[in-house]
Amino acid sequence: MVIGFDNKKYIQLQSEKIRERVKEFGGKLYLEFGGKLFDDYHASRVLPGFAPDSKIRMLKTISSDVEIILAINASDIEKHKMRGDLGITYEDDLIRLAETFRNLGFYVGSVVITQYRGQESVDAYRNRLKANDLDSYLHYPINGYPSDVQFIVSENGFGKNEFVVTKKSLVVVTAPGPGSGKMATCLSQIYHEFQRGIKAGYAKFETFPIWNLPLKHPVNIAYEAATADLNDVNMIDPFHLEAYGVTTVNYNRDVEIFPVLKEMLERIQGKSPYNSPTDMGVNMAGYCIVDDDVCREASKKEILRRYYTAACDSVRKGTGEKTVEKLILLMRQAEVQPSLNPAIQASLDREQQTGGPAAAMVMPDGHIVTGKTSALLGAAASMLLNALKYMAGIDQEEDIISPSAIEPICEMKTQHLHHRNPRLHSDEVLIALTVSASQNKNAALALSMLDSLKNCEAHFSAIPSLVDEKLYKTLGVLLSYEPVLPKKVPRPIVLSED
Repeated sequence: MVIGFDNKKYIQLQSEKIRERVKEFGGKLYLEFGGKLFDDYHASRVLPGFAPDSKIRMLKTISSDVEIILAINASDIEKHKMRGDLGITYEDDLIRLAETFRNLGFYVGSVVITQYRGQESVDAYRNRLKANDLDSYLHYPINGYPSDVQFIVSENGFGKNEFVVTKKSLVVVTAPGPGSGKMATCLSQIYHEFQRGIKAGYAKFETFPIWNLPLKHPVNIAYEAATADLNDVNMIDPFHLEAYGVTTVNYNRDVEIFPVLKEMLERIQGKSPYNSPTDMGVNMAGYCIVDDDVCREASKKEILRRYYTAACDSVRKGTGEKTVEKLILLMRQAEVQPSLNPAIQASLDREQQTGGPAAAMVMPDGHIVTGKTSALLGAAASMLLNALKYMAGIDQEEDIISPSAIEPICEMKTQHLHHRNPRLHSDEVLIALTVSASQNKNAALALSMLDSLKNCEAHFSAIPSLVDEKLYKTLGVLLSYEPVLPKKVPRPIVLSED
């Protein structure tokens, strides 16, 4: 992978910036932590060189000063809201996060349950938290939130919320997902701290959009693509421009809420320390881009993948047309065409040649391997074998898995497991390859190449099975596919000039 981002510099600058912000507030800072902490794969894709766990690595450098509060919305507990990327509920993920933080040596002080209305399911969840050695505190709905600032910043507003006694100078407030009440938790805590004579501060840590990159930089457009279903929009921070005459980038929700947030801070602290949403942030990612062209190209490819993902979800679910339309507009803004990924046309050409679903992958040296649908193998399985053989230097015509090893698996699937499709999926091919590796040195050599497929671009001429999709993502392959069902003839995207 060509590097466009200096991860070591990022960790150093980011930790220094947060330390500076703690000092600015006299040694007590509540830091709202947005985005993913452990597995920020979006950032690693658009900023090649950014490690998915960079934020945690950064916090580890100052871990002795860090305390973590986890926030969760009572309604999300009641509705068993799911994390789409992990397939687990918010309440399960919160406990997972707490355990992970503790295993990494962080002090997890407590859990704040926001918007509590006396739900029985929440009461039961509090018992579960207690069994996991997690203290929980309740925050209540506040009438007129967030507009009625006078009432919110009063004994009957924030004052009714339970106060979390914290021990560290830096309190990181994070959550399983959006809408959990992180900002309200921070502000409520600051209110109670000031009531006790402690001048605590508030800041926000979001990686995207990157405030000191241009508004239409592909990295920032890629963020809009990632949140297209949420209707987030990047925009020039008007408050920062007015206060300092400097153009910076933020997103609509932070800009819209800033006047209210500033008024809250003024009522709590007497004076707001910030003149703009940009002032609140501590993100240093923009200073760590070492090759802008690399990050631009990576971001354009991410926008393209986001389009294909949304288009395929629309085909699968029959919803999301507006998200697809927005992504097409973002592609035009970033000047993105399908030709950016040569695997796309290669997979379509292969399907035309063979008459069935096909796939293609761009290898690290730029060579393209393909896979076709056959009697025994699906396109995903075929391409995976061909890619491994290419990386191992094995002739493409050589069978490293004997048909006699594949046929019994196909027979088991159809005759005993009652599958309609006898062809092997990519995970089943890996099992067959593993069995063959004990007697075939080339099979063992091919198997050893699995890690070399990470960050390779791949494209399918039709929507693959969920099993194949999961396997490729596990291998770290950057996957996309045509928004058509396997029996339909795919059409390449052509964007008009207007």
